[in-house]
Amino acid sequence: MELVRISTAGSVDDGKSTLIGRLLHDNNALTKEQETLVLQKTKEKGWDDLDLSVITDGLVAEREQGITIDVAHIYFSTDTHKFIIADSPGHIEYTRNMVTGASTAETSIILVDARKGLLEQSFRHFFISILLKLDSVIFCVNKMDLVDYDEDRFLKIAIEIKNMVSDLGEKIPFKILPVSSLKGDNVVVKSKKMKWYTGPTLNEILHDSNSKKSVKQPFRFDVQQVYHAQNKDFVDFRGFAGRVVSGTISTGDRVRTFPSGNESVVTEIRRYTDVLNEASADDSVVLSLADEIDISRGSTICLADSSATKEQKELSATVVWLDEKPALQGSKLIFKVGARESLSKIQSINYTIDPASPKNHLTSSQIELNDISNVDLKLSKPIFMDSYSENKKNGVFLLVDPQSNATVGVGFAD
Repeated sequence: MELVRISTAGSVDDGKSTLIGRLLHDNNALTKEQETLVLQKTKEKGWDDLDLSVITDGLVAEREQGITIDVAHIYFSTDTHKFIIADSPGHIEYTRNMVTGASTAETSIILVDARKGLLEQSFRHFFISILLKLDSVIFCVNKMDLVDYDEDRFLKIAIEIKNMVSDLGEKIPFKILPVSSLKGDNVVVKSKKMKWYTGPTLNEILHDSNSKKSVKQPFRFDVQQVYHAQNKDFVDFRGFAGRVVSGTISTGDRVRTFPSGNESVVTEIRRYTDVLNEASADDSVVLSLADEIDISRGSTICLADSSATKEQKELSATVVWLDEKPALQGSKLIFKVGARESLSKIQSINYTIDPASPKNHLTSSQIELNDISNVDLKLSKPIFMDSYSENKKNGVFLLVDPQSNATVGVGFAD
């Protein structure tokens, strides 16, 4: 069964929560408790249409304000697919939450209000989808029922969307479709009021097996712990526990370790008491090597014959700032990639990006909450990592405040 990870985005009151609720409702994926909650809230509000937004707007503050504040994760399954949907907030001050929600997604659904067309947040969310290198974007022109299902209005917005994509010069696959999440048009069921639209429904697009292609990534293994054992079952056992960040490893493969740079051969792969022939991305396993070489927590293992990226002590990166306290040139932060970490300093703030006009680089002396900025970083010790464009899973890092231990930024290595 294929797993599809989705993020939703849009401006405030574009109907993201209702769209997700409709997707679940029309796929018969609601629990009895959720069905009861929907009926209860619909009756309280005196609506004729079901209030499906309550499925994701779980916080009391959200229900009082009628907006989504936190990132809500929704899980549901159909006969052929499993879905994880991150419903992100639409207000500009919660852009950092949108980055968090989209960080593990493959497909982004961006909603556009048919009455308003593209807004600043539409540009911002599309740019973030580009920044995160998502596989595809689906633009849902929502609330078509409020513009009398007018084809001309949809076509006008579709042209705006195509111009936005073209202006960025990015070749990301995208689709545009007219929907009404409140009424259910073109979400799961084909609309009888928009017969002029002959394309697939949102549900059909999400179930398209060709929408997700397997991309071969270089092998990267993040060592989290070194195991030593001396007993009747494991005599002189030494293994390296961690997670396969990307790629695949098999018994007999020759590997290179960082920071030592030494090479050896994989003699065994274990998961608990099971011995495996190979391990792939996201597997947590224990690797044993033929030679006793210097490996500890924070080390990285890759294939010896791969064009492994060298360790970096200085790098350029795009950073999304998550903290209310701004970052300044010279700010010292903990730089974290998996189990690897180093003290770092912001050497320079090169420019801040305006997501509504990404080609215009703004000069700034600090990075404020929700800013997306290009910076140069200097690390106290070398860190092995790839560029984000080449390997997403080993090209992303966190910035942590050494005083509060709070995560203040997320970055993408150039």
